[in-house]
Amino acid sequence: MAAEVQDQPASLSKIDSAIDDTSPASPSDVKPKHRRSSSTVSGVFNINDLEKEGVELKIAPDTQKLNWKVNTSPSTIDDKEVLNKLLTTPPIKRIDLATPLGLVLTARNNKGVTIKDACDVIYKQFKKKADDELEAPYLAGFEWDREECYTKFIIHQKKTGDVSSGGSSKKSKKAKGGEEES
Repeated sequence: MAAEVQDQPASLSKIDSAIDDTSPASPSDVKPKHRRSSSTVSGVFNINDLEKEGVELKIAPDTQKLNWKVNTSPSTIDDKEVLNKLLTTPPIKRIDLATPLGLVLTARNNKGVTIKDACDVIYKQFKKKADDELEAPYLAGFEWDREECYTKFIIHQKKTGDVSSGGSSKKSKKAKGGEEES
């Protein structure tokens, strides 16, 4: 019996706790050590990497046709499909947006910044502003000045929206005027 007990510790001493029998056989099967591997999407780039490579960015022209008031929710935009389009080609994870007053906002999306992401960030900044506080309340689009700052877009705003929204506001003013006279 004593011989059997001595054999067991000898066999246990050969087991190395650093080696796990359940681990994958090849190194390629080993999962990465960091947590956020799922947040990395292929084909979506870091803007700093694109700057180093000198890649030309193209801003979606649809941003100029939104007719969106920056202090109203982006969900009020008529064309909902435009909101899901990527803001840039190639898609990027993050972009800084500079307001006319010099404030810098950052839109982020690990799957690629969309027009909605940019609008959400702008709306978050301007939602508490009244219409008369905004000099130019409508989004006119974005400008990218590669020479001045590669990683920043300039937000352009305009004083009036398209003709269709201008006509509806005139009708509402007439309706209000008619109610006051009655």
